[in-house]
Amino acid sequence: MKDISTLFSLNNKVAIITGGAGVLGGAMAMGLAGAGARVAILGRTASKTDRQAEMIRAEGGEALSITADVLNREQLEKAREAVLKKWGRIDILLNVAGGNLPGATIAPEQDFFDLSLEDFSRVVELNLHGTVLPTYVFAKPMAEQGEGVIINISSMTAQQPFSRVVGYGAAKAAIDNFTKWLAVEMAAKFGEGIRVNAIAPGVFVGEQNLRLLLNEDNSLTARGQTIISQTPMKRFGEPEELIGATVWLCSPAAAFVTGIIVPVDGGFSAFSGV
Repeated sequence: MKDISTLFSLNNKVAIITGGAGVLGGAMAMGLAGAGARVAILGRTASKTDRQAEMIRAEGGEALSITADVLNREQLEKAREAVLKKWGRIDILLNVAGGNLPGATIAPEQDFFDLSLEDFSRVVELNLHGTVLPTYVFAKPMAEQGEGVIINISSMTAQQPFSRVVGYGAAKAAIDNFTKWLAVEMAAKFGEGIRVNAIAPGVFVGEQNLRLLLNEDNSLTARGQTIISQTPMKRFGEPEELIGATVWLCSPAAAFVTGIIVPVDGGFSAFSGV
């Protein structure tokens, strides 16, 4: 029987986290480092990636700060070379970078024809292309070594469309499809050692959705109340609650798991509302 601690160990694995200085990405980065991984924090703002890397090092982990845009292939390729130069391999990729724009949402007083097609395209580009392109760049060493783990970030909006967030929901639905497609492609072409899965967070409070969910006094907005009423656990998620699923999917414990989307949502996706 295998030692359970070995099953969940990421000792000496090398992980790249796009959006690794954000609220969710930062928590996931800390979790991977705590499980033994060497972590490269990738983002557009050096001060933020530096701060997150320093937090990991302060806890005894190994971390590298890298400034790059997930939509810039040249910057990503330079980032890949920096990681390979420092640690010699890439084992894990977490595609956490993403976001939304006001013009790609429909406010209560608006309708579909008020949608900004430019912002819609930008949101799809950030969330979908911003996952495909880093995968294209960072998964190449995985294919060459015959092993690796890719985790994409989906959303409850991919499974059950939310009102208002038309651009974000469409992009995340595409992430689900891409995750399943790539899982099959990688296993078929490069063997069972490369696995591709996604995590679908429920509703977590962050910078972008703060005022959609909470009023200035931290009471629930009408939208926040609706979400909580549909969540059996009756609360929003905490960033650290993504760590368990992340470490599991990256570890040998999930060696036969590929092509799935794991909800971490307090029961939101299980509840019919009745």
